[in-house]
Amino acid sequence: MRRIPVLSLLAVSVLALGACKPVSFTAPEHEAEPQRSAATPAAEVPADDNLNAVLWVQTSSEYGALTEQTYKAAADHLDKALSEAHWDALVPSERAGTAGLDGSLKPAVIMDVDETVLDNSPYQARLIRDGQAYDEVSWAAWVAEKKAKPVPGVLDFATAAAAKGVTILYLSNRAEHLQEATLANLRTVGMPVANDEVFLGLGTFVEGCEQNGSEKACRRQLAGRQYRVLMQFGDQLGDFVEVVDNTDAGRDALMEEYGDWFGERWWMLPNPTYGSWEPAAFNNDWSQPIEVRRAGKRAALDMAP
Repeated sequence: MRRIPVLSLLAVSVLALGACKPVSFTAPEHEAEPQRSAATPAAEVPADDNLNAVLWVQTSSEYGALTEQTYKAAADHLDKALSEAHWDALVPSERAGTAGLDGSLKPAVIMDVDETVLDNSPYQARLIRDGQAYDEVSWAAWVAEKKAKPVPGVLDFATAAAAKGVTILYLSNRAEHLQEATLANLRTVGMPVANDEVFLGLGTFVEGCEQNGSEKACRRQLAGRQYRVLMQFGDQLGDFVEVVDNTDAGRDALMEEYGDWFGERWWMLPNPTYGSWEPAAFNNDWSQPIEVRRAGKRAALDMAP
């Protein structure tokens, strides 16, 4: 999922980006330092906030263990979810009344795409290599390559779910014009794709619901009108519920209210490379210089005084 800060003054200018993003609004990727030549001494290599995060995703055994663990645990809960007619993974405000809770609708699970189903760490690695930041053009070019690999564990879960008659819905903040390449990538890696309509990308029209930036609430409502949603999978809090107040306090309040849903109805995947948690540390203001943003992140650290 690509990054989305919450302030509306930033949203309109950037929300056309085709990446998959969490909360309400799109933001730049980690801002990297200017590109250096191969001859630049190691001591002069500028810091990159994303280096360790991307390295961990790509090389650590721990990352794969966490994602496999998540999908295996979800698979263990699937039969229970299917058997209980009132099992529901949508918050009440995003559910179309009690429709489907009587078993009349087909079952489905909602899955975010980026860093939940498809691993885009090579794109992040290229940004680090080239001293660049996320932008619409380079992201669309990466999606068009259709080279993203599946997150460890997702294929086993999705295959098992599809075999039980569960439809996989891909609720992504990749823009609608990236649908063809996205579905081709999903099919290539072996993910179940029932039809083109299972892709609910940024720009999907939902009758009677006005989308707030790149928030996913309207599209979750649409899913609930058509399916009984058993589970949701994502790597951002906004993949599960609308984040209106993207501050530490606002996010903590959502966890207080819905924390018990994780591990049963909601399943969070690890993503240290980007997310709405980052701009929460600097007032969601991506217009600030990188030094100011970093100062905000440092100030947010707990030093156990």
